Amino acid sequence: MNISTPKPSSSKNKKSFFRAVVTNLTFWVLVAIIAGILLGHFSPDNGIKMEKIGKGFIDLIKVFIGPIIFLTIVLGISGMGNLKKVGRIGVKALAYFEVVSTVALAIGVTIAYFFQPGKIDKSGLAIGDASQYTKGAAENFSWLQFFLSNFTLQVLLAAIVCGIALNFYQKREQTILILERASNVVFTGLKYVMYLAPIGAFGGMAYTIGKFGLETLIPLGKLMLCVYLTMALFVFLILGSILKYYKISILSILKYIKEELLLVLGTSSSEAALPSIMMKLERMGCSKSVVGLVIPTGYSFNLDGTSIYLSMSVIFLAQLYDVHLSFFEILTVIGILMITSKGAAGVTGSGFIVLASTLTAIHKIPVEGLAFLLGVDKFMSEARAITNLIGNTVATIIISKTERDFTDLNLETTVEAVL
Repeated sequence: MNISTPKPSSSKNKKSFFRAVVTNLTFWVLVAIIAGILLGHFSPDNGIKMEKIGKGFIDLIKVFIGPIIFLTIVLGISGMGNLKKVGRIGVKALAYFEVVSTVALAIGVTIAYFFQPGKIDKSGLAIGDASQYTKGAAENFSWLQFFLSNFTLQVLLAAIVCGIALNFYQKREQTILILERASNVVFTGLKYVMYLAPIGAFGGMAYTIGKFGLETLIPLGKLMLCVYLTMALFVFLILGSILKYYKISILSILKYIKEELLLVLGTSSSEAALPSIMMKLERMGCSKSVVGLVIPTGYSFNLDGTSIYLSMSVIFLAQLYDVHLSFFEILTVIGILMITSKGAAGVTGSGFIVLASTLTAIHKIPVEGLAFLLGVDKFMSEARAITNLIGNTVATIIISKTERDFTDLNLETTVEAVL
C-alpha cells in the first residue's frame, strides 16, 4: 500500500507569502514612497505640510548617530589590541576614498562632456534664487569650519581618543562591559525606531513632490537622465568591479541593503541609514573596528555620488553658457573638486555652496547659473545620497578584506536571514 506524503495546499503557501510581504519593512517603505508621490502630485499643499514628518524622522535617527559611532569606535579600538592597526585602517580608508572619489569625478566629467546635457535653450528654464549660495562662494573654504560644523567628525575624533585611552586604563575590562551593555540598549532602541521608517519616507517624498512638482523635471530631463545613468555606471562598473575582485557580487550587496536604499530614496538623506548600515555591515562579517572607523569617515570624505553630481553640474553649466573648457581647464575642475567636494558634508546647502566655490575659482562660468539647477536639485539628491551610501558600504567591505578582518559568511544566507 503506497502512502503518499500530502502536499502543502496552495492556500497555505499564499498565506505564508502574504504574511512574509506584509511583515517586511522594505515593503512598507516602498508603499510609503508611492503614497508620498501620489499625495505630493495630486495635493501639493498637503504634500508640503508633510515636511515636518520627514524631518522629524531624520532628527530622531540623528539622536542615535552620535552614540552609535562613539560606542562602535571605542569598543572596536579597545578590543583591537594594536593601536598601529587604527592608524593603518585610517590611512587605507583615506587613500581609498581619494582614489575612488577622483574616479567618480572623472566619470562625471566624461559622461557630461559626451552627452552634453547643457546643450539646451536656457530661456525656457525655471530660475530660482541662488543668491544665498553665491554669497557663500566668496568665503574661502576652511578646514576648521568644516570640522566645527561636522558633528560626525567631532564624534569620530572623540571616540578615537577615548578608544586609545581605554587601552591604557586599569579598569578596562569593567568599562568595556558597561559600554557593551550601553551599545546593546542603543541598537535595541534603533531597532524600534526603524519601524517608523515608512512614515519618514512618506513625509520626505510627499514634501519633495509637493514642493517642486514632477513637471519641473521635464526641462532638465536630459541632465537628470545623465546624472542617474552616470551613478548607475559608477555603482555597477567601478564599485562592482572592485567587489568582483574580492569575489563578492554587487547585486548581493544591493539586495542586502535594499531597506536602507529605499529609506534614503524616501528621505533624500544618507544620514537616515547611517546607524542601520553600520549594524548590517557588522552582521555581514565586517569587524566592529573597521565599521566604526570607515563609515563615519566616509560620510565626510567618501562622497562618490556628490562628486559625480558636482563634476557634471560644472560641465552642464559650461555647456549652457557656451563656455569652452580646454583639457587643462577640465583637469583644473577635477583638481578643485577633489578638495572642495570634501566640504560637501558639513555645510547647510552644501552641494550648491561647494559648486559656487568651484565656479568662482574657475572664473569662466557664471555663478548665477546655479539658479537653473535649483528646481531639480532635490530630485537628484536622492541619487547622490544613494550612491554615497553604496560607496561607503563597499569601502567598508574592501577595507575589512584588505585587513583580513572580514568573516567570510555566505552573503546569500545572510540576505535571507535579514529578509
